[in-house]
Amino acid sequence: MLTYKKIIVAGLAALALALALYPHSLMTAEQARTLGLVLVTLSLWATSLVPAYLASLIFIAFALLFKLAPPAVVFSGFHSSAMWLVFSGFLIAAGVRKAGLSERIGSALTVRISHNFTLLISGIFAVAVVLAFVMPSSLGRFFLLWPIALALAEKLGFAEGSNGRAAVSLATVFACHMPGFALLPSNVPNLILAGAAQTIYGVDLTYARYMALHFPVLGLLKSLILIALILRFFPDTPQPLAAGERQNQNEKPLDWRQWYVIAVLVITLAFWMTDTFHGINPAWIGICASIALLMPGLGPVGPEDFDKNVNFGVFLFIAGFLAVGAVVNETGLGVVIAHGMEHVLPLSPGRDFVNFLSLSLMGFVVGIISILPGVPAVLTPMASELSALTGLSLTSVLMTQVIGFSTILFPYQSAPLMVGMQVTEQPVGNMMKVLFPLTLITAFILVPLDFLWWRLLGVI
Repeated sequence: MLTYKKIIVAGLAALALALALYPHSLMTAEQARTLGLVLVTLSLWATSLVPAYLASLIFIAFALLFKLAPPAVVFSGFHSSAMWLVFSGFLIAAGVRKAGLSERIGSALTVRISHNFTLLISGIFAVAVVLAFVMPSSLGRFFLLWPIALALAEKLGFAEGSNGRAAVSLATVFACHMPGFALLPSNVPNLILAGAAQTIYGVDLTYARYMALHFPVLGLLKSLILIALILRFFPDTPQPLAAGERQNQNEKPLDWRQWYVIAVLVITLAFWMTDTFHGINPAWIGICASIALLMPGLGPVGPEDFDKNVNFGVFLFIAGFLAVGAVVNETGLGVVIAHGMEHVLPLSPGRDFVNFLSLSLMGFVVGIISILPGVPAVLTPMASELSALTGLSLTSVLMTQVIGFSTILFPYQSAPLMVGMQVTEQPVGNMMKVLFPLTLITAFILVPLDFLWWRLLGVI
């Protein structure tokens, strides 16, 4: 049966074919073919017409067949740190579950929040925001928090497919990712922006300045809006276990294996929190933690648990996701799109609010095509030119990128959202129920508020 999803994908496939056969004068033939392939891939991810890993394989195969980029670029996702952070995240989550820690923590928390659904969702956000201050990775935060949130959902009687399970799942996914955009080391696009700004312009984006500029609106206020949206679209009533049953589960003292897992987690967290001092990539730290959890006779994760918990389909999706950004960057497609918008948008000195909106929109649109980490890679080299066009300071122009890449319309734009969606087994429709209204609220309320906040701080 012909559905709207099939119509969307078929329409974009026809557009891709037209771009390949009749490239636009503003693009090279290679860029036109890349745009067509990217649009088809993004539509497959956005509609879930095929599994995410299959869409990734389609992109990788056609990028290689059409020689859109060298194989080293197309396959760059397979040796990226993000891939290995996901791998270690699966095993850390499995270790916490297998040792019984997630169930134990879930039982303890049930006593405090068993009769208040709002407190449950707010509590997940509060814990995730605190973790964002000390853990540099969205995926790391998610894989640490998810087994506890899942155990909590089960203790509160939220069965698979229920509103309560969906709310807990979405709260964990969004809370571990969205507030992190407002804290400099907490998400990948932030770090790319900081690195590019320092390398190209010698501008150092300090932690305190970045947080002061973005956290009140993009971190705190947006989190409150997310909580309200989740509660609005996925209301439910907890049905906790009997008090006696909860008490019995926590009467036993921690066994040696649980203490072992706690020790591994504490050491891992300590290294993640201090990565700016020792310089070790969080993914490599995660691999070491995985080894400790897999160690025969010590770790709780055995061969069967390894096969059961390590999801190869998610790895293929991540590889394709990163390949899209790498190929778009390699072909220069992102720059072409950004320069095209530069000529269309009303950029001129003395119109600060219009310029602020236009630059934020530019970052948002580039993020839809080139994936979020591609936004600073594409727009940072243009910042000096955009500063001259708008009359805004270079730092202000750089910082507007954060508004753009923190505004997510589709789950496919963000690897942590897509990974979280697959791990928690939530359909795209549930994600879009939150993302679409959040995008509208951001555009019409949060962006103007952000402008006023920047004015108050004297940035604009």
